[in-house]
Amino acid sequence: MSNDLIMGTVCSMPQVTIIYNPLAGPQTWAPAIQDVARLWQSYGWQVAVQATAYAGHATELARQAAASGRDLVISGGGDGTLGEVTNGLVGTETALALLPMGTGNSFAKELGMTPRLGFYGPDRLFTFAQSLLKGRLYEMDVGYTLGGRHWLLWTSVGVDSYVVDRIEPRSKLAKRLGPIGYIGEGLPAISLFGGMSADVEIDGRSYSGDHLMVTISNCRLYGGGELNLNPTAVLDDGYFEVWLFGGKVIAGREIPESLTAFQYLFEVALGRHAQDPNVQKVTGRHVRVTTDPTLPFQQDGDPAGETPFVCEIQPRALRVLVPPTAPAGLFSRPGRPL
Repeated sequence: MSNDLIMGTVCSMPQVTIIYNPLAGPQTWAPAIQDVARLWQSYGWQVAVQATAYAGHATELARQAAASGRDLVISGGGDGTLGEVTNGLVGTETALALLPMGTGNSFAKELGMTPRLGFYGPDRLFTFAQSLLKGRLYEMDVGYTLGGRHWLLWTSVGVDSYVVDRIEPRSKLAKRLGPIGYIGEGLPAISLFGGMSADVEIDGRSYSGDHLMVTISNCRLYGGGELNLNPTAVLDDGYFEVWLFGGKVIAGREIPESLTAFQYLFEVALGRHAQDPNVQKVTGRHVRVTTDPTLPFQQDGDPAGETPFVCEIQPRALRVLVPPTAPAGLFSRPGRPL
């Protein structure tokens, strides 16, 4: 039996498909999703609602929506669901929007969709749906890992990917605890990371040495949207910002990786990481990363494979519906009304 709900039947209506993950975050979302569907129908949209049933299902549903000529797909879930929907829409005329229903909701925070006290409940979901109706359409850069998948936010290897590999996928109970649960599971894993030697090639330039983390960023925020890694980045300039966080040596003595990780964390939180001589930012379009030892890497907070890997940027490959809450300067080119 199909899990689709179709609302509105006139072919000339603009068409939106809401693809949502019923297991996302700590809430039960189905009633709120139906409220959102009725809201969009009241504005003259033909609405289809589809719940995902397994990993990768959101990509399949998004591809079907694009192939059938839908104008817009709204991704309801966390950054993982958003990434799956992205892979179904890249290179098509169908635009992407999001309703934050996950634990981190990093890209939602990128767009200023941050509720008071950080609570993404059903009432807030309706408010976000209303703001999307007032949004504008932009074209956004997308990252691509050769032989892999497209991604919106970042690809990273080092202490962060080591933690992600050890704790994902998390249980529903852990998700209910939100960031506190993530921190509780992640802190013990940080102390086990042994560092790495990395060879990073960016547009033909080589950067080699001991590193704690190498992060290829396509956005401003990081760490579930809690850290402002690239304060001035724009999402349609055709470049990555590649951050190289080096190992630290003071007075000839190497500092334990866990202490270095916490130092970098505080520097990023305070906006001082760019002044650290052990941190380097390089812009580029094509990035190859090799590590010793071989390590897992992560994309948008999910395990994505093992080193070596190659990433390239695909300029303005995805149409995105951006609400009025987004910060100024996030895009260099003007958007157009929905």
